[in-house]
Amino acid sequence: MTTIRLVQGDITRESADAIVNAANSSLLGGGGVDGAIHRRGGPAILADCRKLRAGHYGKGLPTGKAVATTAGNLDARWVIHTVGPRYSQEEDRSDLLASCYRESLRVADELGARTVAFPAVSAGIYGWPIDDAARIAVETVRETETAVEEARFVLFDEKAYQAFARQVD
Repeated sequence: MTTIRLVQGDITRESADAIVNAANSSLLGGGGVDGAIHRRGGPAILADCRKLRAGHYGKGLPTGKAVATTAGNLDARWVIHTVGPRYSQEEDRSDLLASCYRESLRVADELGARTVAFPAVSAGIYGWPIDDAARIAVETVRETETAVEEARFVLFDEKAYQAFARQVD
């Protein structure tokens, strides 16, 4: 069974087998977690992302999917990039958000990763309400069959940490 841990802090400072990046579909960096991971991880991550774009992901990574690259200068072996959905009041996209976590765990299993650090996917600039994002994240990780031993949610601020803590308790 996967142990769920919560940490308040900077995901780019975590030590794990894999760090999950809340990427945009271009895989070429962006704002928020994505920009921070690319900045701290260095040019090797972008180089791997460019190779992915030149190959199978020429049109970008679809929402809800995940793919791995090197972790560059991060204290991890891999970065697992996943594209979260933008929040919409008109359309329920919960299944796409859950898919980000399931797909990231699937990729982690393929890589042999035992510790995975997750951000709160879609809860930043994509506008997902943090309480609902926390519920979907924790439920999905709990329900997904995986060899990952520790899923660590790394939350940037106290509000996000408390939202996840309410789901874990």
